[in-house]
Amino acid sequence: MLFLFAGALLRAEPAAWNPLEQQVAAIAQGPQVTVVHFWASWCSNCKAEHADNGWREFVAANPDVKVIFISVWGSAEDDAKLLEGYGLSALSNFTALRHPDQKRARAERIGSFMDLPVSWVPTTWVLKDGKLRFAFNYGEVRFPMLQQLVADSRDAWKH
Repeated sequence: MLFLFAGALLRAEPAAWNPLEQQVAAIAQGPQVTVVHFWASWCSNCKAEHADNGWREFVAANPDVKVIFISVWGSAEDDAKLLEGYGLSALSNFTALRHPDQKRARAERIGSFMDLPVSWVPTTWVLKDGKLRFAFNYGEVRFPMLQQLVADSRDAWKH
């Protein structure tokens, strides 16, 4: 399911956010397009996105797009092994981060990040100029669609 949030501002007081949220928000404030992807190493949907090198090819084909993977509900060792195996770690526009709260129980796990909902993995956001342009809040990303949303985000919005 694709939820579109045209130009949603990240409105919370950054001082209220945890250091990871502040770090990601600072990166997203720049003029470049930033893709933020929430994933878990055990998640079959997340793994399916890497079939045929989907994420690696997308990141490599878009060197001007900052791509941030944020691991949630997983283990640091598994995360590092998978990302290395997918060949993402070597790409200069790719950043791997881990959310400080890795609880997997539904009642205890994170429900938002930078005051935006995170209820499922994978979740993928496209941001530009500190604004959320598009969000895949549930399920696997399709790379032709993600490429189109990145292109649409690069365009000047007149409203």
